[in-house]
Amino acid sequence: MSLLVPTDYFRPLSRQELAGGRVCPLEVELGCGDGRFLAGMAQAHPERQFLGVERMLGRVQKTLRRISEAGLGNAQVLRLESGYTMGWLLPDASVSRVHLLCPDPWPKLKHAARRLVNQEEFLSGLERVLLPGGEFLLKTDDARYAEDAMQSLGKRAHWKAMDWPQDAFFYPTTDFEAHWLAMGRSIHRARWRWR
Repeated sequence: MSLLVPTDYFRPLSRQELAGGRVCPLEVELGCGDGRFLAGMAQAHPERQFLGVERMLGRVQKTLRRISEAGLGNAQVLRLESGYTMGWLLPDASVSRVHLLCPDPWPKLKHAARRLVNQEEFLSGLERVLLPGGEFLLKTDDARYAEDAMQSLGKRAHWKAMDWPQDAFFYPTTDFEAHWLAMGRSIHRARWRWR
């Protein structure tokens, strides 16, 4: 089964638990939706391990079905909240890339503090879990969310904003991104390197 169920939610997972004993780069997708991106990346990169983090049961089940139907042994799903996963559950210096794709924008000004990119638990967790040279990639249809991310990471040491041309590398579209594009919305993209 591709569902990752920690034996203890109050201690960091080991790298062995996350990769099933494999020694390979680990990428994490926060809020994996229906699993389209996760499965696409896992199929394209069998030499890497992928972990999707999703708190909603229906989405977890869709992602698990997609992984199973594709026969992917290098993808798992963890049913948990993203901030806690990044802040406390993932091991230090274990992740090569973190993907945050079309997250809940919390569009009301009074809810801006709920955006992951504005939360210290998430930001310090991101810095803790990424390997030196690791990357954080963000896509959002919400311009204010993109601005918040640029400001939050711009204020912190050791982050370098990077170019991200449209077809720089293979990068599947998520279900939410496809939905927003079909409605004519723009997708804002940003990419950073840690240290």
